[in-house]
Amino acid sequence: MTFRHRTLPLLTASALALNALTSCKEGGGDTIVIGEYASLTGKEANFGTSCHEGTLLAVEQINAAGGVLGKKIELKTEDNLSKAGESANIVNKLISKDQVVAILGEVASSRSLEAAPIAQQNGIPMISPASTNPKVTETGDYVFRVCFIDPFQGTVMANFAQNTLKVSKVAVFTDVKSDYSKGLAKFFKERFAENGQIVAELDYSGGDKDFRAQLTTIKNSNPEAVFVPGYYTDVALIRIQARQLGLDVPFLGGDGWEGADLLTIGKEAVEGDYFSTHYSPEAGSPKGKEFVEAYKARYNGKTPDAMAALGYDSAMILADAIQRAGSTEGAKIRDALAATKDYEAATGRITLNENRDAVKAAVILQVQGGTFKYLETVEP
Repeated sequence: MTFRHRTLPLLTASALALNALTSCKEGGGDTIVIGEYASLTGKEANFGTSCHEGTLLAVEQINAAGGVLGKKIELKTEDNLSKAGESANIVNKLISKDQVVAILGEVASSRSLEAAPIAQQNGIPMISPASTNPKVTETGDYVFRVCFIDPFQGTVMANFAQNTLKVSKVAVFTDVKSDYSKGLAKFFKERFAENGQIVAELDYSGGDKDFRAQLTTIKNSNPEAVFVPGYYTDVALIRIQARQLGLDVPFLGGDGWEGADLLTIGKEAVEGDYFSTHYSPEAGSPKGKEFVEAYKARYNGKTPDAMAALGYDSAMILADAIQRAGSTEGAKIRDALAATKDYEAATGRITLNENRDAVKAAVILQVQGGTFKYLETVEP
């Protein structure tokens, strides 16, 4: 069966302010309790903070518009500190103690993979805003995402390197501690190798500080570009050291690059580099532009990044599914989520396919003048 969705309206700053004054936490049966786990501190805090801000904005708007099924949403947010193991503990607590009806999180694929089996075993729907490793939704039929997956993202960047940058030889530098990095590297290499040459494949461990030995090997392989499917903090340090070694070819990456610290740490070292991501405020739909204005009004003029937009979309799609399900029962929410089609979201129109993955476009950004500049949109 095909469903077409109404879109919950974006609200004015005054309405949000009124809601903040009137929506004190309600107890018991007066609220629908939703859990969120995110990296609010630690090395991926840019991701978690942005995603949480988008999620919180959505919840505030939903509640100010009357809530869902006549009830307000109560958001229970927990910080996993960007550490392995914390997400599993948090999700167990959210389910057993807080009695959440659904869970939002996480950005990092490794942490989503910790939590997903727990949600699945307990029959609690979980929506990842931005975990792109295919294994996340393979966990089971209660696990969803509102982002594209790495086979698509890896192909997008391989095609961009060959068709736009005219690169025929690349090196690939992968974080062996990250499911995200390993998955994205795999799909990039498979596509690139069809018409080009992988001249070097090197590994690092996320959190390392010295990458010079690997970068020297990469430099000696004479690549025309380097693909680094890592997270922004590591990438910034890698790029600084690459420049110091005279490795000045373009560096390419994926959505893990999109954090403010890439610019504040990397500075001129990351200038001119490229990465794929989910969204750009420069290329949004009317719905996306409304989201940008609401986010700026809520967060003192700050422009949202892709993680903020995906956090917003995950909460909005969950609320829409609960409304259509007419219930907070896990199986009914799951079924409504699975039927999501042509939802007009901040990041574009979203349909969840049979694998519970979002079918949607990617965008390619370049670091220019200390900011992320939109280059192009790539449809699936």
